[in-house]
Formats: sequence, structure tokens, C-alpha cells
Amino acid sequence: QVQLVESRGGLVQAGASLRLSCAASGFSFSLYAMGWFRQAPGKEREFVSAINWSGRTYYADSVKGRFTVSRDNYKNTAYLQMNSLKPEDTAVYYCAADVEDGRDTIVVLTTSRNWGQGTQVTVSS
Repeated sequence: QVQLVESRGGLVQAGASLRLSCAASGFSFSLYAMGWFRQAPGKEREFVSAINWSGRTYYADSVKGRFTVSRDNYKNTAYLQMNSLKPEDTAVYYCAADVEDGRDTIVVLTTSRNWGQGTQVTVSS
């Protein structure tokens, strides 16, 4: 059974940094793509970042250069390092996981049934 548990987010000021983690269990972590998504109040969930099984990374334009995704296959954990946070980064952040099947990695993760419970990140101005 796939389980994904995000670390606690938090309330930070604009310009600060925060690192989220996603602890995974119940599947062969090293073979799965891992992704981060977020949902702000009144908005649809959107893609933030992803890392595939081989370490290739993907970023939304809105976070490129500020966020870094990584994974530790020994710890079965994915990370999202968020720097230079902005108020518009305020959202509930979710991690997702799925095995790649030849489709685009972001599509695979967006349509995955494997999601964490989400963690709130609030950035004050």
C-alpha cells in the first residue's frame, strides 16, 4: 500500500526558505517518479516540481530558480527546497508518486492515485 507523508509546512515571511519532505513507503521508491503539487484557496491544484526515477527534474515556470527538488533513495524520501518564498507560494503542498509508463512524467504524476495528505505553507508579506 502506497503511503506518502509530507513534513509539516509552516508560516514564513517573504524571502525565507523552507524544505518539505515526503516520506514514502509501500512501493519500490527508486523506480517511481516523485512530484510536488500545490493548491491555493479557490484555485485548482497545480504542478510545482518533479523528479523522475533517474533524477531528471522538472519545474513550473513560477518556481524555476527558487525551488529545488531532490530525492534520497536510501531514505525513501523526496524533498522540495523552497527559497525566496513569495506570498503567492501560499498553498497546501502535496506530494505524489507513480511509476512511469512511457507517458510524460508530469502527466503520470498529475493523474496518479497516490497522494500525500498535504501540508500548509503560508508566506506572509
